[in-house]
Amino acid sequence: MNTFSKTLSAALLAVALVSVVGCASTSQQEGTGEYVDDAVITTKVKAAIFNEPTLKSTEINVETFKGVVQLSGFVNSQADISKAVSLARSVQGVTGVKNDMRLK
Repeated sequence: MNTFSKTLSAALLAVALVSVVGCASTSQQEGTGEYVDDAVITTKVKAAIFNEPTLKSTEINVETFKGVVQLSGFVNSQADISKAVSLARSVQGVTGVKNDMRLK
């Protein structure tokens, strides 16, 4: 019975270690907590853009990775680009904004 107990303990430890390492973040992949944080940031940025009457929110795509927001899409003017970038920067949790928006 002692051998079985040691084997079971070792197996449980191995599963726990794999689970912890599997959820850790790397430079190219987010951890679980970071993914949830980025989803919240993306939602807040989309809401800010949607609530701005001068912007067409359906033309601006928002993605977030480790707090850096990437804006892409086609807009009507440079003023729309500036406004969208400004709104994204104002959202709590945003560490940077990459502007990939283009003029129509």
